[in-house]
Amino acid sequence: MTAVLDCLIHGGAVITGDGSTCLDTASVGLLHGYVEMVLPGKLEQPVSARQTIDATGCLVFPGIINAHAHNCVIGPSMPSGSAPPIPAAVSWQRNRHLLSGTTTLLNVCGFALPQELEDCDPHPLDVHLSTAHSPANFRAAQSVDGAGLRERHLCMTIELALAMGAKALGEVGGGQTLGGGAQEYRFIPEAVKRFTGCDIHPHVARRLRDAIVGRYLRPQDGVDDDELQAVLVSCRLANVLTPTSARDLIVASVMPSVDLALAGFEELARHSEQTGYPAIFHNSTPSVGTLLEISGKHPGARLVAGHSNHPMFLPEEAVAYATQLKERGVAIDVSTLDCIVTRWRNHASNLDALVSSGLVDTLSTDFAGGHWDAILEAIHRIIRKQQMTPAAAIALATGNVARIFPQLAADRGLIEKGRRADLVIADRTNCARVREVIIKGKLVVANGAILERSGPACR
Repeated sequence: MTAVLDCLIHGGAVITGDGSTCLDTASVGLLHGYVEMVLPGKLEQPVSARQTIDATGCLVFPGIINAHAHNCVIGPSMPSGSAPPIPAAVSWQRNRHLLSGTTTLLNVCGFALPQELEDCDPHPLDVHLSTAHSPANFRAAQSVDGAGLRERHLCMTIELALAMGAKALGEVGGGQTLGGGAQEYRFIPEAVKRFTGCDIHPHVARRLRDAIVGRYLRPQDGVDDDELQAVLVSCRLANVLTPTSARDLIVASVMPSVDLALAGFEELARHSEQTGYPAIFHNSTPSVGTLLEISGKHPGARLVAGHSNHPMFLPEEAVAYATQLKERGVAIDVSTLDCIVTRWRNHASNLDALVSSGLVDTLSTDFAGGHWDAILEAIHRIIRKQQMTPAAAIALATGNVARIFPQLAADRGLIEKGRRADLVIADRTNCARVREVIIKGKLVVANGAILERSGPACR
């Protein structure tokens, strides 16, 4: 090799992202934004580089590719097409992702436009958009909210969005339109607040929803009035809600968008089959039957079952449904939500069950009301519990994602010559402790802090 490297990272253990390769000691050379060399073992000969990074005691692995995140663009929020997040909130979310090792992110709210991606302040995180601009998805969003949708959004089509650079289809359905997390932390509490003046915790919203329409959103599965009265008493709401008024509130909040959201599954599965782009689906108890159905009807589609560890599943249900979906060629995604460290509403039992069963293809964060845990926290948990090797666990958020989302990440996700130089250097004992982040050869996080936007390349 005659060229002078821009950067040489040496002394660390290198996990390449292919699911199996872990080099106990190796050096990685970067040139012009790409990986130029991977040299196993200790350096025996000096290598000429403009800058060197000593990674002794650290892991070096590909930058995390998060293919299911929200509110990282100033555009319509979530599959409900809600009002856009404010710029400060977008910056906050992007900074959190970057500092936790994410280098490429797919914002899957579904209705944002390319110009809205450009409206954000420049940021080192590489953010891309998905598209869910189809008739049923618009109707579902408007039935529950739609406050962020303008004529320019409603005029957009999936074909045009893909031509303008969207990298995937979806998210089809969401916690707002299919009775999930956003109903628990936003829509049901807002409805109760309007009617009673009382604030309720998302746990209470979940109990009311499950009691009245069941985990599969079938009102016939709800409890009788006596049982519902007992729930209201235990939730300290019996003085402001009756069984009848509680039913009316929950049904009005949850049910109008359900059939419309499920109709969007067919539309995007058809587009995926026609275009070859992956389509991300909200996978939970109300939608898994539809997802199984369309996976049989559209065998040529590239379907991704988003957050297959959704809390509306029991662990045994999550495993059984993921097994069926995987047998039909559907990629199984799990999300950290807030179940690893934060534990605001959720816990890790479904994630643990799916990982232990060998069913997981990719890891993402989703949103969890903004309280999501970092992907590397989940990877650290998987490694610590010895459910997977470090190389296999890290592949869930790197090489596997690049394979399933080629339009997003075909040039990244692996540390090998010719791949884009997106890298993370983290503590070897706990990979969630990120030290450095490099994006396209540029050092953007050093010693756990984001460098100035105009900071130098890694040289």
